[in-house]
Amino acid sequence: MLELHTVTAGYARNAPVFRDVSLSVAPGEAVGLLGPSGCGKSTLARVAALLHQPDAGALHLDGTPVRHWRHRAPREQRTAFGVVFQQARLSADPRLRLADLIAEPLRATGRREGAADRVAELSATVGLTADLLTRRPHEVSDGQLQRACLARALVLRPRWLVCDEMTAMLDASTTAALVRVVEDYRAATGAGLLAVGHDRVLLDRWCDRTVEWASLVSAAER
Repeated sequence: MLELHTVTAGYARNAPVFRDVSLSVAPGEAVGLLGPSGCGKSTLARVAALLHQPDAGALHLDGTPVRHWRHRAPREQRTAFGVVFQQARLSADPRLRLADLIAEPLRATGRREGAADRVAELSATVGLTADLLTRRPHEVSDGQLQRACLARALVLRPRWLVCDEMTAMLDASTTAALVRVVEDYRAATGAGLLAVGHDRVLLDRWCDRTVEWASLVSAAER
C-alpha cells in the first residue's frame, strides 16, 4: 500500500503548495488524480514517488514509514517507483542516445549486466525501432522521446508507477499506445498506478477510481 497521511509540501517552507492532504493507492490499483494546472497535484506526485520531501505529514510504503527522500532514500524504496513526467525533454539528458537513456537507471544501480537485452525488450514494448535507439532527444519527436522515458521508468521493474501528465503533450494515437503499455505492465506485475492529469475522460477510462484535487483539499480543511 502507498499511503500519504496529512502531507504538507511546497518549495518554500513558509508558503506550502498544499496542506494536510491524504491519499492512498492499493497494490494493483490505478488511481487518477484530477485537477487544474498549478493546483499542486504534481508536487503531491513527486512526494509520493520519493522525489520531493514534504514539510509535514507521513508516507508509508507497504506499511513501512518513509524517512528519507531522493538519493537518501534506501535503494529498495527508491527503485520501487517508476516515474514518467509531462515534459520528456526536461526529464531526458540531451547528451544521451535513447538506448543509454533507457538504461540509465540500470547503470545508476550497478545493474549493467543484461542491460542491452533489457533495453531491446522494452524498446520493442513501447514501440521504438532499433534505429531510433541510436538518436539523441533532439533527433526524435516528442512522442518517441516519451516512449523512451516510459521504457526508462519500467526498466527496473517497479512496483509503483507515477505518471504525471504523461500524455498531456501527445496525440491521441500515442496516448493510447502508452496507456496500453502501462496497463499491460500492470496486468503482468500487479503494479499500482498514480496517474496525474486534467483530462477526466482519460483518467476515468484508465483508472479504477479518479480522485478530484478539490476533494482532497476540502477534506484537509474540514
